[in-house]
Amino acid sequence: MAIALSWIVLRVWLSPPEYASRRDDVEKLFTTSFEAYKQFAFGHDDLSPVSLGFSDGRNGWGASIVDAMPTMFIMGLEDLFDEAVDYLSEVDFSKSQTPDTVSLFETTIRYLGGLLSSYELSGEKYPVLVAKAKELADKMAFAWIGDNALPYGQIDFSTNTPIYSTSNIAEAGTLSLEWFTLSKYTNNATYANLSSKAVKHIANLAAPLPGLAALGIDPGSGNFVGSYVTWGGGSDSYLEYLLKYARLTNTDEPIYIDTWKTAVDSSIKILLKASRNPPWGIIRISPISMVPRSIIHLACFYAGNWLLGGKLLQNQTIIDIALELNDGCWNTYASTQTGIGPEAFAFIGTDANFTAEDGPTDSQIAFFNEHGFYITASHYIMRPEVLESNMHAWRVTGDTKYLDRAASAIDSFNKFLPATVAFAGLNDVNSADGGLIDDMESFWFAEVLKYLYLTFDDPTHISLDDYVFNTECQPFKAPPALDSYAGSGQLIETKPFVVQSGDSNAFLS
Repeated sequence: MAIALSWIVLRVWLSPPEYASRRDDVEKLFTTSFEAYKQFAFGHDDLSPVSLGFSDGRNGWGASIVDAMPTMFIMGLEDLFDEAVDYLSEVDFSKSQTPDTVSLFETTIRYLGGLLSSYELSGEKYPVLVAKAKELADKMAFAWIGDNALPYGQIDFSTNTPIYSTSNIAEAGTLSLEWFTLSKYTNNATYANLSSKAVKHIANLAAPLPGLAALGIDPGSGNFVGSYVTWGGGSDSYLEYLLKYARLTNTDEPIYIDTWKTAVDSSIKILLKASRNPPWGIIRISPISMVPRSIIHLACFYAGNWLLGGKLLQNQTIIDIALELNDGCWNTYASTQTGIGPEAFAFIGTDANFTAEDGPTDSQIAFFNEHGFYITASHYIMRPEVLESNMHAWRVTGDTKYLDRAASAIDSFNKFLPATVAFAGLNDVNSADGGLIDDMESFWFAEVLKYLYLTFDDPTHISLDDYVFNTECQPFKAPPALDSYAGSGQLIETKPFVVQSGDSNAFLS
């Protein structure tokens, strides 16, 4: 039986002894993967584990090294960590090693996040990590033009000029944790000011739904492009960081927490829908657009984000709905032949409407009738979001079913992901022999294996009360939690929430 200990915000659950070996299983996945990376791809971004080569999709600075460093330190792999510091201290982050175009978003969450989190976790022992983060940020700051509140999403590092194109709110609004932390350690408020003014600009625009900004945005005009609203890719981490920035900084500016609360309220009242055939009372947050769209694996972070927010706001309604969302996302794992979830999926709602671009085929309907959803993109590229939310559900509830789910994922990874020397993605999660994708994503180290490890680790080690994770699962040290994160707005009313299988009134509106 799990043991509850008193804690500031989140109750701490110690996993029962029978799960102790699972943490070691995750560490073995990590060390096997990284040793293969060292042998065949060290210094490059990703290992190609089938062909024993490498790729450099993140500018060739060694994305897998930076992404892996905080996980190394958390796992106690100090020799690997020190080797990584030595390597990165010689990398010239002012020059792209591959095509000169650099993504502001991807570089921030992976490189700034990994470097600064490693600096903190290691007791501020290696100032070179901050220096390298600053080297990168000083180049990326050219994404802002003049007095523009919003940055452009891409920069040409050879000329220090932004690449003019429309962006999205995730690209513009997922910088605040990392750039605030850089300001903290450089004693230069410029970085935090640049990122925070972008978030506040987005939050102050007239949104298609209260609190829910449109996905597309033009950095030049500062206006939304279109009215598509989603918790999925392109919007996801903007919404995630509204809550997490409020927690990391304990800011007295209510715009962050109030906008997050309003977004959740709108989602509950307008976007939340139930499957017509849910085996577990599955509910989903469906995007709003002119045509239906699939729900993507990326969006499954929302359950963990809502669990964290529900705890901070002391709002049981949010927590209860988040646990249902988590069950719905886990069902996409439990229902496939490999026990691993697909890239995208859809369902037929209680209103008989489907949630994908095209109506389901006969085979998809048959799958839906059995599982409550159907697959619209069957590949798996080592995404972490379902396991992220599962870890949060365990930390919040202490229900060992979440440990069983994480253990099941470990078994599936060991059975279906092994490539020549390490682990790879899958072409088809619903086929036992669908073939591998020849890439081991850097976030396999940063997110998948860290979330699994923390699920079975002592929860006081990297406590959710003491750390805020960036969207790449890199922990940042947080100050003691406030007694209240109510902001200036009204809390969502706490009320009973029940979704029953086949309930035609399962929409919340």
